[in-house]
Amino acid sequence: MSATTPLWIGTFPHAGIGTEAGLGEGIWRVDLDRTTGALGEPRPVVETPAPTFVATHPGGRWLYAVGESERGTVTAFEVTADGGLVPRATVTSGGSAPCHLLVVDDALLVANYVDGVLAVVPLTPDGAIRPEATAAGVPAQVLPHTGSGPDRDRQEGPHAHFVALTPDRRHVLVADLGTDELRRYARTADGSLVADGVAARLPPGTGPRHVVFAADGAHLYVAGELDATVHVLAWDASTATGAPRRTVPAVPAAEAADGVRRSPSHVLLDGDRLLLGVRALGLRGPDAVTSYDVRADGTLGEPRTAPLPGPTPRHLAVVDGWTVVALQDAHALVVQGPDGTQVAAVALRSPACVVPVVTA
Repeated sequence: MSATTPLWIGTFPHAGIGTEAGLGEGIWRVDLDRTTGALGEPRPVVETPAPTFVATHPGGRWLYAVGESERGTVTAFEVTADGGLVPRATVTSGGSAPCHLLVVDDALLVANYVDGVLAVVPLTPDGAIRPEATAAGVPAQVLPHTGSGPDRDRQEGPHAHFVALTPDRRHVLVADLGTDELRRYARTADGSLVADGVAARLPPGTGPRHVVFAADGAHLYVAGELDATVHVLAWDASTATGAPRRTVPAVPAAEAADGVRRSPSHVLLDGDRLLLGVRALGLRGPDAVTSYDVRADGTLGEPRTAPLPGPTPRHLAVVDGWTVVALQDAHALVVQGPDGTQVAAVALRSPACVVPVVTA
C-alpha cells in the first residue's frame, strides 16, 4: 500500500460566502496518496463555524482556524493522537471576516477582510493561545488601517487579505485589496508589531490579494484579484520595499481575448514554477490553475493554464509534487499532476483551504 499524506481542509458555510455560519460546516481530513495523487474519502473531524482558513503550528500539536463571520473569531484546536481536534481556546479576531492566518514564532497573525484589521494573538512556545489572551478573549494587538481604491464596489475601504513574513523576518506585510497597498509592520523584540508605512503601492485597481516571496528573497509576486495579473516586484531588504519590475496576465492572451472577466485567488511557488488559481467570473469559463516558469532573473515566463472541472479555486497546496485545489463552488477537491493533468477528485462541501497535517 502506498504511503499517504493527511490534509486538513477548511470549509465555508454550506450555502456559501456571506451566509449564516454554524449550521454544520467544519474542518475535514483527507489522505493524499503520495505515489498516485489519489484522494481518500474526506472525513469530518470537528464542526466549527466558517473555518475558511486554517494554519498549523510547526510543532504539529495545534491547528488554528478562523471563524469568518461579521464578528470574527480564531479558535485553537489541539490535535489528538488519533487525528482528532479538540477546541481549547477561542478569541475574537479583532475585526470582521478574518480570512488568513500566519504563525510567526510565538504569535498568530490574523488578516480581517471586511475592515482591514491586522490582529496579533500571542502564543506560548508550544503553540497554545496564551492564558491572558484566552482569559480576555481578545488579541494582544489590533492594528486598523484606512484608505480606499478606485473600484467603488470592492475598494470602498481597507480589506486585509493576506499576511506575509519578509525573508529577513524583520517585517510583516499585509496585502490590502481595498487600498492597493502592501502594508508594512516592523517586528519588535517582544513579538509585537509597529505600523511602519507601506512596502509597495500597486497600480490603482490592482486589488492585491495574496503574495509570495521568491526563494532567494529578491522578488515578490503579488496576485491582483481585480486587474487579473501577477505583479513582479524587486524586493530591497535594506529598505523593506518592493519596486515594480514586470506585470504578467493571469491567462494567455488568446484566452484573455474571449471577453471573460477573470479573478486570481491564491498564488504559491513550487520550485521554479509559480502557480496561480484563476476564477472565471459569471457563467463562462473555465476556471484554471495558471503556471509560470520562474526565470533566473526572477521574472516570469508566459502563462500556461490547466483547466479545472468546476468553479472557484479558492486555495491551492503543492503536496508531494501534487497540486491540490479547493474548488469552493464545485464542492470538490481536485488533484493535478506536475503537467496540469487532473489525476483525482473527490466531493466535499464548500472547501476553502488545504493545509498538510504536521506530524511531530
